Order: sequence, then structure tokens, then C-alpha cells
Amino acid sequence: MATIKDISERAGVSPATVSRVLNYDDTLTVTDETRKRIFEVAEELEYRTLRERKRDRKKQKRIKIGLIHWYSEREELGDPYYLSIRMGIEKESFHKNIDIVKIFRQDGHYVTDRLNSLDGVIAIGKFSKEEIDRFSIYSENLVFVDSSPDEKKYDSIIIDFKQAVLEVLKYLRDLNHEKIGYIGGREYIGSNSQPIEDEREKTYYEFMKENNLYNPNHVKIGKFTAEDGYKLMKEVLEKGDIPTAFFIASDSMAIGGLKALHEANINVPTEISIVGFNDIATSKYLVPPLTTVKVHTEFMGTTAVDILLERIQEDREISKKIVIPSHLVIRDSCR
Repeated sequence: MATIKDISERAGVSPATVSRVLNYDDTLTVTDETRKRIFEVAEELEYRTLRERKRDRKKQKRIKIGLIHWYSEREELGDPYYLSIRMGIEKESFHKNIDIVKIFRQDGHYVTDRLNSLDGVIAIGKFSKEEIDRFSIYSENLVFVDSSPDEKKYDSIIIDFKQAVLEVLKYLRDLNHEKIGYIGGREYIGSNSQPIEDEREKTYYEFMKENNLYNPNHVKIGKFTAEDGYKLMKEVLEKGDIPTAFFIASDSMAIGGLKALHEANINVPTEISIVGFNDIATSKYLVPPLTTVKVHTEFMGTTAVDILLERIQEDREISKKIVIPSHLVIRDSCR
């Protein structure tokens, strides 16, 4: 393997000059002719800088990452959104020969004793500061998917909830709906179960208030499950003053809501229009097929692997926050 000394002898300059030129030292005063000669000799001798050699060694080494999921395995089964993100991570890791250590939340805690000798960590979901500090012990290379706790410090992959919800509400308004209900979920982090502000609920509230359409009786909040979607829709129906359209914050909840409407002999979309969120695999097979927001969850997972690899292999220091676009998929559940 060629050395700096080999290049200096061939180019007729000192080793120090060679080193500074190859490391792009802007403070060095040297002619363009000399600089060109040094690069040509280095290329001829197939010289690799220390940074390039370190990067090559990292690429050759089998990478091991931790995958931390803020859901338990049982909770994940009830919310295909996070399941799809995890599958994207695992599929991309398999294709790139990356070893994964998976950690699910158990009884509100994370058993992290298996997280050792890691090159990086991908964390799916939302986490408290204490949890994040604990994860960072195992690797300084952290990527968060579906949250961005500190965009100046950590890489993150998120979607633009606000833009997605505005697209839904404007679509329903264009269909001449004014009584638009909202069924959503509440999530919590940390040992104190601190509630997280949901951007979907916040955007709905702001839009309806701005258009003088807000009615608190048309809002129901529970968990992001089909069971709660069913229960909350039944509560709305029992109260009367039923909206003509609902934006439901997850397809799982929308499935439950559709069941409640079917049992009440209320036709969708003739009597009530429904829009979901996520576009899970079963959405297009419902009766009627569900209008919903397409979120590229599997792509979020593969992107997380890609930027983690970049951070590991390229020694990137500046963090990245990537916003994945979503779009409204119009089917037959609105009129």
C-alpha cells in the first residue's frame, strides 16, 4: 500500500506538503501545478487517506444495531402503522447484512441489557428525555422514527401531520361538509405517563375554530385501536347531533367506527362520510373502501436504516431531519 513518503518522493515535495494537499488544507500555499501533480501521483499509486481507510474498514465490518420499539409486541399488533415501520427496518437491514437486536417495551419499561457493542440505534415511536438519555449510552448514533425529540442532535424521520390533516379537512369542506367530527387517540411517554400533543387533533381543532365550525361534542379521544374506534363512535351516535363526516386519526380506529355505524344501520357514505389515516393494507378491502391518508411507513423504516448507515460509515456529524410526504387516497367512503 502506497504511503505519503512514496508520493512525496515521486512528486518531489515534502511529506508534509503531500499530507496537507490530500487533506484539502486551505491554508497551504502551493501552486496549482504542484497540487495537480500530487493528486495524479496519489491516484497512480492508488493511495487511500486515513479517513478513507477507516471508512472502508467500517463498510467491511458487519454492523450491529439496536431496534427499540415504544410499543409492546401486543400493542403493535393492534396498530399496523408501527408494525409496517418495523418491517421496513428489518427488511432493509436484512438486505444490507445488518444484525438487529430488538427491544420492545414491557410493562412500561425497556430491558436494555442486550444492547451492547452497537454501531447505532433506531428508536420507533415517542420517548421521554430520560429514556433517550438511557438509549444514548449504547450508541451516539441514534435515529428516531415518527418523532424528532432533538433535531439538532439526533437524526429523525417524520411525516407532516399538519399538511396531511389540512388536505383531509379541505377535501371534506369541498364536499360541502360543515359538521365534521374527529375521533382520535392519546399517547403517553415516561414513567409519569405524560400526554403527548397529537398534531392531527391540534390541526383539526385549529382548522375548525378558524372556520367557525368547531363543536366539542363532535370530538372523541381514546386509544388508537379498533376497539376504541367502535366505542367512541357509539358514544357519538348515542348523543345525537351526529356529524355528516368524520376524520378518524387511524385506519384501525376507522374500522371500529365503521362497524358501529353498520350496527346502527347508518350508511357510509350516503349518510356519513369517513376519512381514515395511514392507509393500512386492509383499508381498500373494507365496505365501502376507505378514503384515507397514505403514509409511507415501510419507506420510513428503510430511510431510517439508510441514514443510520450514512452516520456510521461516513462519520457525519450534522444531524438530519427527514420529512416523508403523505397524500390523500380517495376511495368510496365519502360523498
